[in-house]
Amino acid sequence: MFNKETKKELEQLSSSSTHIAKGTIVEGNIEAHGNIRIDGTVIGNVKCKSKVAMGESSLVEGNILSQNAEIAGEVKGLIEIYDLLILKPTGVINGDIVANKMVVEVGGAFNGKCKMGTVVKEIQIGEPEPEEKSA
Repeated sequence: MFNKETKKELEQLSSSSTHIAKGTIVEGNIEAHGNIRIDGTVIGNVKCKSKVAMGESSLVEGNILSQNAEIAGEVKGLIEIYDLLILKPTGVINGDIVANKMVVEVGGAFNGKCKMGTVVKEIQIGEPEPEEKSA
């Protein structure tokens, strides 16, 4: 299905990392094949085929869709995690959670509904999300 060059390119993309430093504000959606480390602020959606790690000073005002996530900052939006979500003691989620597995460490908090043990759709990078039809 994939030739050797395509496989090599996908491996390189998935081993890359993106870091949004403390004090940095990003407005807009972020998509990445590799890991994303957020210590600043993101106003927009975050989509990642690997892991999203949020530091204590981080804030995401938007949805997160990822394979794995470790939240030590604040999220205001829906979180969909394909594998494992770890909510650290300083982490706060204000929104709904869909995750296969979840660990909430002492002090971690979320305000919203939580649905576990479900499989989230495959994460597609570079493709527009299908729009939901309004009633």
